[in-house]
Amino acid sequence: MKTRFLGRSGIEVSGLGMGCWAIGGPFWAGEQPLGWGEVDDEESIRAVRRALDLGVTFFDTANVYGAGRSEQVLARALAGRRDEAVIATKFGGTFDERTRQVGPDDGSPAGVGRAVRESLRRLGTDHIDLYQLHINDLPIPAALELVPVLEDLVAQGLIRAYGWSTDHPERADAFAAAGPHCATIQADLSVLRGSFGVLPVAEHHDLGVIVRGPLAMGLLGGRYTATSELPRDDVRGLSPEWLTYFTDGRPSPEFLARVEGIRDVLTSGGRTLAQGALTWLWAYDARTVPIPGCRTVAQVEENAGALAHGPLTPAELAEVERLMGRG
Repeated sequence: MKTRFLGRSGIEVSGLGMGCWAIGGPFWAGEQPLGWGEVDDEESIRAVRRALDLGVTFFDTANVYGAGRSEQVLARALAGRRDEAVIATKFGGTFDERTRQVGPDDGSPAGVGRAVRESLRRLGTDHIDLYQLHINDLPIPAALELVPVLEDLVAQGLIRAYGWSTDHPERADAFAAAGPHCATIQADLSVLRGSFGVLPVAEHHDLGVIVRGPLAMGLLGGRYTATSELPRDDVRGLSPEWLTYFTDGRPSPEFLARVEGIRDVLTSGGRTLAQGALTWLWAYDARTVPIPGCRTVAQVEENAGALAHGPLTPAELAEVERLMGRG
């Protein structure tokens, strides 16, 4: 369980990754915050290095996180240790590095060529291991226009493989069928809810499944109650429509109730709630590589501790699914 391959790419990664959205710090779409509040870059760097020390080798970021800052911080953290890490980043977002405001999505072939070189510069590396399309609902014909460009980037040695961060099975299926070096789907999935429909697509095409939101934007970390309120500089504080785990900066009562319903099973065997949520994913589908977000050493250490527990047992998995009403 400690390592696996990213689908048909042959790229070996740890079974657990580190999501690098939060270490990018604040960025915005107008007045809507898209980051997780202020961060300490030095602590972020310590967290990445601690992850490596604990056997976590896979780091997932995006050009837009922190308007480029996440890639830059990750580069600093991996200085001298690049060969120990597998770096995944994403393209499709546009932004102003000075104002940290995002712009319109750019899913054009020309945009890919610009974005990859900018990410290579910020990451301080000569290649990106996994390059992911970051426009969830890009129309399939537009996505297929990117395949020759991405294949050319593979041929140039600038990327090793590519994928799509999308929750739409039909999009993932078309992209994987067209792209010889398409290796992964990234999807929103947790024990509470998610894009289960992408999993058969991944099996059919031999793709890795990178799981974003495995801790339900923090609800499965065990810190939040019905009275918790997120700050206004946190993406959860203003809770955009797509962020269903929180409403008006407060945890959703519905999802809090679901957490309580499965807490005992997830925390059995000495696991923390977060560790139980991660081990559920490995039990549900062995292709999954969850990428819980971290910005402190303590968070890294707790999440990495899940590796020692391994997947839930079949009986534990069956009980969680019964409690969740999934049969």
